[in-house]
Amino acid sequence: MSVPLDLSGAAAVLTGAGSGIGRATAVSLAARGCRIVASDLDGERAEDTASLVRAAGGDAVSLGVDVARKEDLAALRDRCLDRFGRLDLVMNNVGVLAMGAPESLPLEAWERVVDLNLLSIARSNLVFLPHLIAQGRGHVVNTSSASGLLAYGFDRLPYVASKHAVVGLSEALALYLAPKGVGVTCLCPSGVITNILEQITVYGEHTSPRAPQHPLVEPEAVGELVADAVASGAFLVVTAPEIHQELRERAADPEAYLQRMIGEQE
Repeated sequence: MSVPLDLSGAAAVLTGAGSGIGRATAVSLAARGCRIVASDLDGERAEDTASLVRAAGGDAVSLGVDVARKEDLAALRDRCLDRFGRLDLVMNNVGVLAMGAPESLPLEAWERVVDLNLLSIARSNLVFLPHLIAQGRGHVVNTSSASGLLAYGFDRLPYVASKHAVVGLSEALALYLAPKGVGVTCLCPSGVITNILEQITVYGEHTSPRAPQHPLVEPEAVGELVADAVASGAFLVVTAPEIHQELRERAADPEAYLQRMIGEQE
């Protein structure tokens, strides 16, 4: 069952909200009446997002947050409750990449990507889910990637693995939380014009593998998709509708699909 959330008067916390998808989603949520706590590792960027929301007539505050620290997420929860007296929506929106041939990626590259892309959500669950479950209302948005649906990025293997994990985690979480009145949305964008290049570490010689030929979209379009999904209780959000056909092809015959993909590399 879908679990829609009435955004009018709600309060949301967002990580990775200092730019790109996080910032755009904060603005879109605020336009629907949601109060915002924008957080980012860079506190100045988070405050820039909050300023944008306030300039548009919304209500927002900011906080510098390192999602690798559970105590920072607890401070984010408390900031929202202290400022707005409620907390209805959590968006986990941090992502980093390590790029290079699979045999060249050191263990520390894997550890950093998994810690920030996946374990940050585990920390968030510990901090925020008890509150949402206790009140019997709310919504969680987890940002994955098209790389979490289609394993094309063999030069960014930790990212692919972590984003696939986010999809599975989110789907299982939806099964658990929906009967408790809490919705889950999993965002799987393709190419979005953001500053994620700042978060890439390259190891060895980098060659570009197959990537889906999806058009680039502006983060503002993604923010609108996310806000609409939360309001309607939708689970999966993609920025390229054509991805559904590729998913159907893979599901119908996984072996043939993989062999076709391998053939495209030759």
